[in-house]
Amino acid sequence: MIVGFNYTSKIFGKMIREAGMIQSMSRVGRCLDNACIEGFFGALKSEKYHLNRYETFTELKEDIEDHMYFYNHERFQENLNNLTPMEYRSKAA
Repeated sequence: MIVGFNYTSKIFGKMIREAGMIQSMSRVGRCLDNACIEGFFGALKSEKYHLNRYETFTELKEDIEDHMYFYNHERFQENLNNLTPMEYRSKAA
């Protein structure tokens, strides 16, 4: 099982570099750096993934894309003054 500290190991960093990727990490002790995406993934898993069975990767991909649209354009969020993320962003602009 991989948990957060595994991603800071030298072995994992070496694997990332050998794969030609650049590792992206928040600052040490700054868990709030990832709060937005963690909230999205939590909603995705509880509202979609755990409620369905996917026969193919394509089904999963399409469901994730549908949920991303729903999450950003239709799902009202209390912490955004009961607006959708897109409504909140457009008011802020």
